Amino acid sequence: MSTWQLQDAKNRFSAVVEAALAGEPQEVTRRGKPVVVVVGFEEYQRLCRRDAEDTPSFVDQLLAIPRGSEGDGFELPCRTRDYTSRPVDF
Repeated sequence: MSTWQLQDAKNRFSAVVEAALAGEPQEVTRRGKPVVVVVGFEEYQRLCRRDAEDTPSFVDQLLAIPRGSEGDGFELPCRTRDYTSRPVDF
């Protein structure tokens, strides 16, 4: 992966884009720290599809929660407060 300082990437943006289209991601730094990576659109779409396919849905996450069985030693804690209702004047 090639690395560009932000000012150089701005001045030679066409070269950055051409290299990304050729399949080589281009890293851009600001003040010496990496801030963005330029990739071709097809590579971006491929990465988005892969993330969507690998990420379980919320329902899948809920269904994956382990369930206890009788005799496994797990018990819900007892309530420590009395939650009985009381009359309220309006």
